[in-house]
Amino acid sequence: MQTNEMIRSKEPYLVGNGVIVAPSILSADFGNLDQSIATIEDHADWVHVDVMDGHFVPNLTIGPPVVRSFRDHTDKFLDCHLMMTNPGDFFEAFQQAGANNCTFHIEIGNTGDLITQLRMLGLGVGLAVNPETPIESAFEYLDLVDLVLVMSVHPGFGGQKFIEDAIDRVKMLQTEIESRSVSTLIEVDGGVGISNVAKLYKVGARAFVAGSAIFGTEDPGNACDRLRSAALA
Repeated sequence: MQTNEMIRSKEPYLVGNGVIVAPSILSADFGNLDQSIATIEDHADWVHVDVMDGHFVPNLTIGPPVVRSFRDHTDKFLDCHLMMTNPGDFFEAFQQAGANNCTFHIEIGNTGDLITQLRMLGLGVGLAVNPETPIESAFEYLDLVDLVLVMSVHPGFGGQKFIEDAIDRVKMLQTEIESRSVSTLIEVDGGVGISNVAKLYKVGARAFVAGSAIFGTEDPGNACDRLRSAALA
């Protein structure tokens, strides 16, 4: 079994004052995914994969076979966000498909067992928290997971407006992380762009998922670079 400290001793979770730009493939051209990935290959840090099951969220997207096809086109860290009611049934399939990290939602329950299951598979562990869920619910797991994904929109659809309360939620989470002297990474997903990324970075977020702000532009690679620069401005 791969322990939490073994995972954390490696990049890409320990980024210090750096920035992780994680384009969401949900906003890419699904008819030309290989080309979409190529546009960000030299600019992004991670590729964020939104997996929706049509039950936990009212939308249906992709699964392990598509993740496997991504792996054929990139060596990037594949950050799989599982918006599913039964993610544990698919962890092994995502591992075999080439995922590096799987993030599941605290709202589905059974959190401790799911963390253990991911550790046994040697996968990075992420815990997502929806906007309506108290951020404090994640505190007891901070020493067990690699990242906490703060949702700044309601999960299920791309292109939503950023929920401003997410900034305060990130600040509260970072304060708790520091008080516990753990190295848990804070990731933010939903409506992230040039206008708000610096505010999120200032209060402790280091990984930023962006969909339309990257793939909705004429030059996704340049959009990655601009987002990184804006965070550090």
